[in-house]
Amino acid sequence: MSKTILVTGGAGYIGSHACKALAKAGYEPVSYDSLARGHRELVRWGPLVEGDLADREKLAAALKRHAVSAVLHFAAFAYVEESVKRPELYFRNNVINSLGLFEVMLEAKVKRIVFSSSCATYGVPDEMPIRETAPQRPVNPYGEGKLMVERALGWLDPAHGLKHACLRYFNAAGADPDGETGEEHEPETHLIPLMLQAALKQRARVDIYGTDYPTPDGTAVRDYIHVQDLAEAHVKALQYLEGGGPSAALNLGTGRGCSVRETIAVAERVTGLSIPQRESPRRAGDPPMLVADASLAGKVLGWQARMSGMDNIVATAWAWHNRRQPQQKPARGAAGV
Repeated sequence: MSKTILVTGGAGYIGSHACKALAKAGYEPVSYDSLARGHRELVRWGPLVEGDLADREKLAAALKRHAVSAVLHFAAFAYVEESVKRPELYFRNNVINSLGLFEVMLEAKVKRIVFSSSCATYGVPDEMPIRETAPQRPVNPYGEGKLMVERALGWLDPAHGLKHACLRYFNAAGADPDGETGEEHEPETHLIPLMLQAALKQRARVDIYGTDYPTPDGTAVRDYIHVQDLAEAHVKALQYLEGGGPSAALNLGTGRGCSVRETIAVAERVTGLSIPQRESPRRAGDPPMLVADASLAGKVLGWQARMSGMDNIVATAWAWHNRRQPQQKPARGAAGV
């Protein structure tokens, strides 16, 4: 069996960490990325095929040329607010292009895929922590698109034998402990890098959206999982499929929630710096709490989150941002949390 894996979105945040984890496990990752939102410098553990997911000919050529045996599929636009404003962009890029990828895979007889799904497929959950059996009722086009792809894969398995692992992860955070790759988005919308940029005076402050939630301190609670733990879960999911495991959908999280205020407090403690903040009204569609029940991933994959303590998440992200500080742009105005 070939050990070459095509990683769509391999020049992105989670994709680049997955490439490193694949290489460490003895695979050769081939990153397939348009670089529209990825970063060439993050491709360090295998070749880069620069191409758009909509380019089926280039995809087919990459699968054939590199004798690919499986795909890790990260390539997607991932800004919730943007998805609400431009749903057509998200359905075309995230859904239609994914279906094209699956068709190319089937033509090439590549029948194993690990799909980067999301807790956004659950919408506003009825119970906490969230199990895989919870109703999936997305509240934005981003989550809707992820669910559409999950459902397509659910039909492609019995029809064509395309085996899949859909990994629904919660809030990816942190950076490679060796400092070789990390989180870099433009614009940045994630809480932890926004806090660190505020600490470095690269932006004026962070906004806390909602202080009247039914949570212990009134701010939204999220389940943060270290990106290296996510990357290792993808490798384990690939090995599970290679071993003949049936298709599965699994949550990836820690089972622990951390509020916005608690996260800011951790960041101030880790950095030793004050983080300017401003309280703002809730954003529409933001659930008060999202916490995973990830026990099924432990049973199916033998996986657990080892790196995901909040201090470690913030410390690794802080090291990454500090290392890149001279390359960062001047301070900007406030941005969302």
